[in-house]
Amino acid sequence: MQTQTLERMESDVRTYSRSFPVVFTKARNARLTDEDGREYIDFLAGAGTLNYGHNNPHLKQALLDYLDSDGIVHGLDFWTAAKRDYLETLEEVILKPRGLEYKVHLPGPTGTNAVEAAIRLARVAKGRHNIVSFTNGFHGVTMGALATTGNRKFREATGGVPTQAASFMPFDGYLGSSADTLDYFEKLLGDKSGGLDVPAAVIVETVQGEGGINVAGLEWLKRLESICRAHDILLIIDDIQAGCGRTGKFFSFEHAGITPDIVTNSKSLSGYGLPFAHVLMRPELDKWKPGQYNGTFRGFNLAFATAAAAMRKYWSDDTFERDVQRKARVVEERFGKIAAWLNEQGIEASERGRGLMRGIDVGSGDIADKITHQAFENGLIIETSGQDGEVVKCLCPLTIPDEDLVEGLDILEASTKQAFG
Repeated sequence: MQTQTLERMESDVRTYSRSFPVVFTKARNARLTDEDGREYIDFLAGAGTLNYGHNNPHLKQALLDYLDSDGIVHGLDFWTAAKRDYLETLEEVILKPRGLEYKVHLPGPTGTNAVEAAIRLARVAKGRHNIVSFTNGFHGVTMGALATTGNRKFREATGGVPTQAASFMPFDGYLGSSADTLDYFEKLLGDKSGGLDVPAAVIVETVQGEGGINVAGLEWLKRLESICRAHDILLIIDDIQAGCGRTGKFFSFEHAGITPDIVTNSKSLSGYGLPFAHVLMRPELDKWKPGQYNGTFRGFNLAFATAAAAMRKYWSDDTFERDVQRKARVVEERFGKIAAWLNEQGIEASERGRGLMRGIDVGSGDIADKITHQAFENGLIIETSGQDGEVVKCLCPLTIPDEDLVEGLDILEASTKQAFG
């Protein structure tokens, strides 16, 4: 396997190729194949970008048909037929059935672009600077988004340039299961000497992906929404990793029955791994002046085509949603079994998650690395998350066949026992 050119020329900033040091050549649904012809089951799925699997045939055909028609590929923010079809499908298939009314901002191709646009829009709409985020939250690594990202590793990479205009509050469970962390937030909002500038918005992930599969309770989310309403604060749900079906609903906040003011989506939004992001906002919040937030790649017509196809294929009824929830119960049960075995070996471990966004907290990055490295040797690609990489994290494609799901879980269980048995 030829890796010399890659190792010599690519920056040392690379990460995934260190954990999985092979050259991949093709992929289909939940399987990747390397240059030597070895297959791997994929429980990473582009870090949540490939919810519908690699090279999904329905989306591939939509993409090929669009290219074959000489459809617009790059068009700045021109109106195009592909954009119209995407917006109409989003409205009819996703928004209206959920009783949601949002305008759509296409800010640029990535999740951090969407977060930057969302927090800037909140500041414009409310005339305030502060944004409240939560411990262990991850919202991106450009400067505005980074200011709301908790992990010190990313914040220290600015070379000492301070991030500004964000305040951190404890996420649900951060102070233990008996404490409601929103008591602290509400106390500061009601105390003029508490030191907290009244924020323009709160930004939160309902399930913190990079933070370690930390799950916000549904009642906690409902209370957070009510606090925001009471204090004229906008609620931004960062649904970049947890959205597009990952938790078993198209939007992760649907489980709590709340209605955010602003929503950010990216990752699996295109459905095919194409760079794509949008910001959804209540219509009255659309305070932008023309061109006030722009970019060369705002709206990618190939992604419009695959995203619309994904919504029509998978979200026109609840069949796919129910299947995701069924598979999630399988992963939950198997992860619980692995965690129980680790506890029997004297390694404190626990399972958590929502839908097919699940993890096993083993308390140590070294322990988690041993498990995932052994799993890779056995043909499973799975990553870690959390502040020290202590959580073994499953983000398998939502479309994974049952036999691949079970085989992947078998590999993970066997690898855990090989590493610590």
